[in-house]
Amino acid sequence: VQLQASGGGLVQAGGSLRLSCAASGTMPNPNVMGWYRQAPGKQRELVAVMMSGGGTNYADSVKGRFTISRDNAKNTVYLEMNSLKSEDLAVYYCNVRGGSPWKSYWGQGTQVTVSS
Repeated sequence: VQLQASGGGLVQAGGSLRLSCAASGTMPNPNVMGWYRQAPGKQRELVAVMMSGGGTNYADSVKGRFTISRDNAKNTVYLEMNSLKSEDLAVYYCNVRGGSPWKSYWGQGTQVTVSS
């Protein structure tokens, strides 16, 4: 499975960005698709995940500002980020998990920079 993430960039605080991650390969309709981020000097952390059935889980820090969605037909997961803050600055990684045997795959990361 290969993951191609896009949509990162530089945005002013309060602005918006939309990340996309397309999965290709032999994992149709992954069980879980989501986004993680790693800020400078910090560990990678969960941002949001979405299960194949539509359930979601968000980090408390992004609830109400970020929205995750997925297009199962395109095997693509999206992250709509609004009201961006300086603390959202990080490299954002997409992740897909599932299959039998269960496997996890990571995208290459896309930089999100928020200027104040």
